[in-house]
Amino acid sequence: MRVLVTGAASGIGRATCLRLARDTRAAGTKAQVAAVDIGPSPGMDGLVQDLRTLGAEALPLQGDMGTADAPGRVVEEAVKRFGGLDGLVSNAGVNRPGALVDYSVEDWDRLFAVNTRATWLLAKAAFPALKTAGGSIVSVCSMSGSFAHAGLGAYGPSKAAAVMLVKVLAQEFGREGIRVNGVSPGMVRTGMTEKVYQDAAIAAARDALVPLGRVATPEDMADAIAYLLSPDARYVNGHDLVVDGGITGNFLGRLPGLGQIPRG
Repeated sequence: MRVLVTGAASGIGRATCLRLARDTRAAGTKAQVAAVDIGPSPGMDGLVQDLRTLGAEALPLQGDMGTADAPGRVVEEAVKRFGGLDGLVSNAGVNRPGALVDYSVEDWDRLFAVNTRATWLLAKAAFPALKTAGGSIVSVCSMSGSFAHAGLGAYGPSKAAAVMLVKVLAQEFGREGIRVNGVSPGMVRTGMTEKVYQDAAIAAARDALVPLGRVATPEDMADAIAYLLSPDARYVNGHDLVVDGGITGNFLGRLPGLGQIPRG
């Protein structure tokens, strides 16, 4: 498995890299993982060490997915190092909460650049390698792309666009043997949301909203991503897999703690 994962240093991206490395080792082969994040960090250093412990070849790369050139550059570097690419996971995302009436154009454009446009640019750049390999793309979307939440600024619109982008890419790339799917997480404890869960009352209230009784972990999302990349999902294309413990079927409008989610 030769795979590139963005937003890899923490949360869902980190869990995905490790899950793919474990799966590949269990199959008796060696994973090659291009782990991309916006800059150097202790989290990336730890991920690289953990991947190497699992017998994987780790290629740490830096790039701001909100720029026009970084997505293509990191794909080029990964393909050059690995000789090809079997999987692409577009996971990097940002959030800048706020009321739309007060929202800035700068924040709007930043969210669409990272949360939507980056997936398109990554897919464009990876297309030749993925076509050769018969590979697969997974974009990490969000339940906020299908269910409206007040106060999150451009986050919901950018994720709604990401869901549609997955479907359009699947129509175009599928004819070339490349599957494209999305994973829409519900509530997940990640670095972006951890501040919310420091409030015990909010954490309990969120757990109670989920029919399965708990907020998700990054590993829950990594399992779904690994499935969509795997041969077991060989006939799944253009699907947005909602992984939310059932909360969207029990949706109550405004989630506790939305105002505490930090800018990212």
